[in-house]
Amino acid sequence: MTDPTRLVDGKVAIITGAGRGLGRAHALLLAEHGAKVLVNDLGGAMDGSGADDTPAHEVAALIREQGGEALVNGASASDFAATGAMVQQAIDAWGKVDILVNNAGILRDKMVFSMGEEDWDAVVDVHLKGHFCPTRHVTAHWRTRVKAGEESVDGRIVNTASPSGLYGNVGQSNYGAAKAGIAALTTVWALELARLGVTVNCLAPTAMTRLVMEVMGGEDAVSDEMKESMAPRWISAVMVWLCSDQARNVTGRVFDVRGDRIQVVEGWHGGPVGENGGDPSRLGPVMAELLAAARLNSDLYGNDVEGPGRPSHTI
Repeated sequence: MTDPTRLVDGKVAIITGAGRGLGRAHALLLAEHGAKVLVNDLGGAMDGSGADDTPAHEVAALIREQGGEALVNGASASDFAATGAMVQQAIDAWGKVDILVNNAGILRDKMVFSMGEEDWDAVVDVHLKGHFCPTRHVTAHWRTRVKAGEESVDGRIVNTASPSGLYGNVGQSNYGAAKAGIAALTTVWALELARLGVTVNCLAPTAMTRLVMEVMGGEDAVSDEMKESMAPRWISAVMVWLCSDQARNVTGRVFDVRGDRIQVVEGWHGGPVGENGGDPSRLGPVMAELLAAARLNSDLYGNDVEGPGRPSHTI
């Protein structure tokens, strides 16, 4: 009998980028709530260079010390063949996969006029392709199970976007574009996988991880109070809930989570409508009326604001 206080008791979870930061917190809390966890982490630096599986082994050791079950995998999340082997590793050990948390990520921040092709490719590869590859293999596993006679696999996918991808942030065109793509993948996959009994949701977290603290000037520049109020554990609590039976009917949603604050991000919606007419010389008044009626783009906190590079109500 499962323990009702452990929200994912007996489930099998794969977490990418689980050696440090947010992924580490995810792995430990999923294990605390009863999941068997495959800890995936290439162990690269913040810019994606290098590899070191030591952090992943440390997380797995902690889980085992606390009485849980854990495996280590050092594949790159954007390596198609290696992530297929990773999924099979979990199936060989535990017979199935129930949960996939796509979390691996890197940063290479630069203004667009200074960004190199390699900076663009590396970030988009890890974030966007790094979500596709594990998902492709896990969902094929779930589809096979359904075709074999299971009515529903009750699977869970939790993706990781960012406020940068939802609202925009200076110096992060590569990162923001990849994260916006992840939010879009979430809505597409939720539609595609519903018939298998799979939910797909997305976190847009703000937490004091090594990536965020580096942007803020390093760990020493962040107060202890800020580290606690924006600790990864707040994000992980929402993640575990989304993986639980309680979230069986929640899918296609993006959640902006910052400390104790959870906000549902409502995404793109059609706004004011006008008549085109086909003549650009006559569009001025039409566009003025539409823009005056439209909501402003938000700032990085999801608030409607005017400012440099953001639209005004008038033209």
